[in-house]
Amino acid sequence: MLKTQDTDGPAVLDPFDRLIGNLEGLPDVTKTKPSTIRTTQPLIGSSETFIITTFRQRDRGDTIFIECIKADGSFRLAIPPRVAEAIARQREALTDKVRSKSAKAVAAERKARGKHPAFLVNRQSNK
Repeated sequence: MLKTQDTDGPAVLDPFDRLIGNLEGLPDVTKTKPSTIRTTQPLIGSSETFIITTFRQRDRGDTIFIECIKADGSFRLAIPPRVAEAIARQREALTDKVRSKSAKAVAAERKARGKHPAFLVNRQSNK
C-alpha cells in the first residue's frame, strides 16, 4: 500500500488504497480477478501495462480500479460507479449505432439486388 506523509501527522492511505480497502471483503461486494493488459506502440517501441479490477457493490454499482505502469512512471485511478455507468452507457450507444448502420447497409444492398424484406413478401402473398 502506498502511503503519503501528512505534513503534521502520521502517514495516511491515499484515496485509491482507502477505497479498495473499504470494498475488499464486504458481504455485498463481488469483484473480478485482476486483468493485465500490455499495449505497445510498434513505431516507437514503447509499452504500457494496465491492471484492471472491477468491484460491484449492491445498490451502488461498479467501481473500476486501473493501475498503469509506463516507462516514465505509473499512476492509479479509481473510477466511481456513476462514471463507470456513463462509460457503459456510451459503449452501448455506440454498439446500437454501429448495428443500425450495418442493418441499413444490408437492407440497401438487398434492395439493390431486388430482394424484398420478408415482412413485405408475406403481406403480398396473403392478398
